[in-house]
Amino acid sequence: MDELMLDGNAAAGLLSDVFAVEMTTAIGICDGCGAVEAVGAVRVFRGAGIVLRCPHCDAVLMTVVTAESRTWIDLRGLRTLELETP
Repeated sequence: MDELMLDGNAAAGLLSDVFAVEMTTAIGICDGCGAVEAVGAVRVFRGAGIVLRCPHCDAVLMTVVTAESRTWIDLRGLRTLELETP
């Protein structure tokens, strides 16, 4: 096994730090058109979950579905998501 490789548990602290920040000011790059916008500026549609869409090309940036005690997050429409960390 590669000495630099760990399992996903090694990222637990980092991920909990990253996802416990103010998300409306996070900057995303749309994978569809390359537009750069804060999460607070995108369009949100509610249904069985929420869908965040690019205000420029209407591409799906992110979907979030919550059921009981679980949440599914799909970020495949974002090229990157830049978060301000403490």
